[in-house]
Amino acid sequence: MSKQTSYEAKQPDASGFIHYTEEENLVWRDLVAQQQPKVDLFTAEPFLRGQRKLNLPRTHVPQCKVVSEVLIDLTGWRVEPVPALIGFSKFFEMLANRTFPAASFIRSRKDFDYIEEPDIFHEIYGHTPLLTDSRFADFSQKIGETGLACDKADYSWLIRIYWFTIEFGLIREGQNTKALGSGLASSPGELKYSVEDPSVVRKPFDVIDILRTPYRIDINQPIYFVLDDVDQLLEASERDLMADIRRAQSLGLFAPTYPEKKYA
Repeated sequence: MSKQTSYEAKQPDASGFIHYTEEENLVWRDLVAQQQPKVDLFTAEPFLRGQRKLNLPRTHVPQCKVVSEVLIDLTGWRVEPVPALIGFSKFFEMLANRTFPAASFIRSRKDFDYIEEPDIFHEIYGHTPLLTDSRFADFSQKIGETGLACDKADYSWLIRIYWFTIEFGLIREGQNTKALGSGLASSPGELKYSVEDPSVVRKPFDVIDILRTPYRIDINQPIYFVLDDVDQLLEASERDLMADIRRAQSLGLFAPTYPEKKYA
């Protein structure tokens, strides 16, 4: 995970309340107003059902403390504010303890349509709806527990399962393909692209293939993996993921299907 960001975390007060400015609340309002019509069209029912359960505010940034109260009752998860970026080891530790790390800042107007690092819009609007569902909550915990058992050299392999499911996964609903992942649900451009663009490769869900597929965080994905149903994710959580990682490592990574990132 990159450790560079121009944003600073906002700290909760003694009661757990984070004070957002009027402009920050307006950014949240406008992000929701832009994104919700797309979410209603292109995201899967488990995500939409989670939204209904949470009933997040549309006019101001939600408080992690309030969201946690709902999640604790539903699945035993909670949301904890963290610095803008955390390392893999801390991320896995928190997931293993059914705690979702939420970067507490919200993007500025200049980054309105795209921000590389996760902000609270991505974390709360994008992630918490799936955490209302015990199936996705338990799968996320399994990723965290496996991460605690990993060597650091294995982190980049394990995180691909999370990336191509919870972050950028697709799922079939009847004759349609819908977005499931949190990164898609919070992305103005990539949500529709992921399910409709003819250039996209949509592959059947396969754990070993996922582990071998490299990705970039700063582009629309050229490849997505499509679940036939949520049961596939539950089956994946019952696998020996460490053995899967070893198998994938022995086979090696697939060649990237995206251009190499160029640095100034």
